[in-house]
Amino acid sequence: MSEIAGHEYQLLKIFSSDFEYHIPAYQRPYAWTEEETGTLFDDLYSFYVSEQEDENYFLGSIVLIKENIDRKADVIDGQQRLTTLTILFSVLANCLTDIDDKASCMEILQEKGNKLAGIASQPRLFLREWDQDFFNKYIQNVKLDELLKLDAANLDTEAKKHIQTNCRVLLNRFNDTFQGNENELLKFSNFLLNRCYLVAVSTPSQASAFRVFSVMNSRGLNLLPTDIIKSETIGKLPVELQQEYTDKWEELENEAGRDGFNEVFTHTRTIFTMERAKKNLLDEFRSYVIPETTPKSLIDDYLEPYTMAYMKLKNCAYTSSKNAEEINNYLYWLNKNNNYDWMPLAILFMTYYPEDHDYLLWFVKKLERIASYLQVTAQDVNHRMARYKFILAEMKERPDSSLDNPLKNIELTEWEKEEFLRTLNGDIYTMPATRRNYIIQRLDSFVSDGGAIYNTKLFTIEHVLPQNPSSESEWFNLWSDTKLRQYWLNKIANLVPLTRQRNSAAQNYEFDIKKTKYFSTKNGTTSYSLTTQVINIDKWSPEVVKERQDYLMEVFTNNWELQKNPGNNEREKFILSGRGGSASGYPLDEDNFVVLAGSKISKDVTEGFPQGYSDLRDSLISDETISNGVFKKDYTFTSSSAAAAVVLGRSANGRKEWTLLDGRTYGKYGQLN
Repeated sequence: MSEIAGHEYQLLKIFSSDFEYHIPAYQRPYAWTEEETGTLFDDLYSFYVSEQEDENYFLGSIVLIKENIDRKADVIDGQQRLTTLTILFSVLANCLTDIDDKASCMEILQEKGNKLAGIASQPRLFLREWDQDFFNKYIQNVKLDELLKLDAANLDTEAKKHIQTNCRVLLNRFNDTFQGNENELLKFSNFLLNRCYLVAVSTPSQASAFRVFSVMNSRGLNLLPTDIIKSETIGKLPVELQQEYTDKWEELENEAGRDGFNEVFTHTRTIFTMERAKKNLLDEFRSYVIPETTPKSLIDDYLEPYTMAYMKLKNCAYTSSKNAEEINNYLYWLNKNNNYDWMPLAILFMTYYPEDHDYLLWFVKKLERIASYLQVTAQDVNHRMARYKFILAEMKERPDSSLDNPLKNIELTEWEKEEFLRTLNGDIYTMPATRRNYIIQRLDSFVSDGGAIYNTKLFTIEHVLPQNPSSESEWFNLWSDTKLRQYWLNKIANLVPLTRQRNSAAQNYEFDIKKTKYFSTKNGTTSYSLTTQVINIDKWSPEVVKERQDYLMEVFTNNWELQKNPGNNEREKFILSGRGGSASGYPLDEDNFVVLAGSKISKDVTEGFPQGYSDLRDSLISDETISNGVFKKDYTFTSSSAAAAVVLGRSANGRKEWTLLDGRTYGKYGQLN
């Protein structure tokens, strides 16, 4: 039997002479997007600023085919993390200015070699053959300026495009967070190399490695957190109530399904914490939900109504004598989103206002709009959660809101409207399939008055003007200006949805033939209103495409209510929420930051909370600037970080954590204004 070894290693050891990683040709290409990459950085940095120095960050496990005495390792599982971490260290090297520090960082990327030990000078990580030269040239040799100047349209593999995009994401994150502060960069690099760990599971046999991978990723019927919480909750009830509440619990679980019921717990945790999970569901449920409830109220007041709301939301099954069809239509589009981060808001709202059909219709319409904005503009999970938590906070602070005096934070800001329209007016076809399909299906629903259902498994998007028209074609005569052709090629006006396989030969048909033989079915019809509109056009000229683009942008603007509102000039008020604290404030000048009266602080502070901030917090409570956890008057702090730390009860980077409602940070916003 092949020997299997598993050890926990610091990143300093993972990227050392002990390992030489190779991605086998049979592995899929590098595929992490800007969302996974941005989330990785945000999670690392959030842990770095909020946890104690004796706490370590676990990055998961990797599976290797490797002989014990050999450095060379084929990566069976872990390619995405190793590649992204390599990009991260390349960005770190790029940001460092000290020659010695930069050289030290380069040694994480490149093995400088040791002739005495027989170790060659080479990269530490080798991607698949198609991408390695590119990766080595730009990432492992830290030529990031050259990389970012390349035209993404000319990169010949998806992996190369992801490498470039993720490099840009991380470079922006580093610049926004550290702003060239070498000392802070070194502290962060120390955290990465010494306190971040991976478990490397290695075996010399390929078959054994695949078995390990299969076992580690299997989906057996494991004990879920809900099973443990059930045991603990029911056990605390009086004996005479235990059977009744066991039956009620199991009825809810059967109603939602085992996985669905677990999702209800996840959303319940979010409603209570208003933050993205930092630990596992069981630990956070015990820390944040259980102490705020009793066993009986947890089931009666939270799990039961939340599960009922979840089932209606997930299945688009809201029933009432009024507005039900419209509400379920918006729920249909919310469920077509690529995430369920919106679900806690909808659960809480439906629980608060179960019979207010008009207000519920208003809410789901606004929620679908903001969820669409976050998806279309490719905001990552941390941005989404930050945006949604301020809506949750307002819902809790204003349980008496109504259609006459509705929630305010669910509205898009003027800046968000501009970003939404700018993205919709950009190159749609080059987006990842999930985003572009959503945009085009939603647009088609708008022009068809919302009646169409888009559940077909076969859905393709085709260009009207071909991507590569022949120089002898009518297309080329109409579109002889190359720059004009490239400008309009991937815009929404030049795209149509189809329910058929893509036909490479038909893509270059002349317009009249393309309409009848490719865009239409045998009986001359099409499933989509957008395609029908194109079929009814006689000539596909630049003027027609521009007119169509203007029309479609107007459709988006009207249906998603993206009109400019000059009277809605947003105040330069920054907000902050977490650990039970919720505050608003504004910068007085470059150094001082004012926290407004009515802001709430967290109930407690973390272990290792800096003594200076702890003393300041105690002083504000002592002189009753803060009373019962609430600021009774405006207070000016000497820095945004001090203000954030006092509110959150933990160390904080104020320039990063104070944000406008739309997610722009104080640090970034200050640079632009």
